[in-house]
Amino acid sequence: MVLVPEISQHEIEVRQGFTGADLLLYGAILSPEGARAAKDTDIVVVLEGPVRSIVLREKQKVAGVWVNADSTQFRSAPAFFAVASTRPIADIVDDKTAAIYELGLKWLQLSPIGVIDPAEQARFSAGLVDLMRRQGLYQENEGAVKTSGDVLYQARISLPSSVQTGTYTAETFAIRKGKVVASAITQVDVRKEGFERFVAVNAETNGLIYGLFAVLLSVGMGWLAGRLFALV
Repeated sequence: MVLVPEISQHEIEVRQGFTGADLLLYGAILSPEGARAAKDTDIVVVLEGPVRSIVLREKQKVAGVWVNADSTQFRSAPAFFAVASTRPIADIVDDKTAAIYELGLKWLQLSPIGVIDPAEQARFSAGLVDLMRRQGLYQENEGAVKTSGDVLYQARISLPSSVQTGTYTAETFAIRKGKVVASAITQVDVRKEGFERFVAVNAETNGLIYGLFAVLLSVGMGWLAGRLFALV
């Protein structure tokens, strides 16, 4: 079986006023001879953003005040993670296969830094997934993949306005009778453009220019506010 994947946008530009983007992931499922091959085949699409280190802190209420309590750091948590499938994952593969290919938030492999009790690790991992899900950065979309004519498939995944820049990997799996029979990868780049790119690039590569710009911007905004106040 051969998968031929494609994506509606290979580049997404983040500019001022960016409100997010909808990606259409689509393609064809063919036999090696080029004939239709999607009959009795499920499709799962996993879109994953760049990995990063994340510190997760637990809040506790002490004497009526919320304070930081326990914390842990994850070495490689994806900035974005979304799964779309033709059916619920539990109806497509067993737990072992789902864990191997990370087909769902339950199977997302988050690596904590240092030694941590397994129960604590599970609790913090669940907390991180819940936090990212509420921000729209982690998603599960069962039934979102549609097939047509036993050869074509398509799925839509939404990126929120808070999405991080970097290279995103979309991996498509063709699954039959509980086994992955084919997979293919395509990519999309999310990058800042315009003024946002100028600020981001100088913040990373030229601290002096970025610092001077920040000071000048603050002084300018203060002067403008003072002038407006004087006119009132």
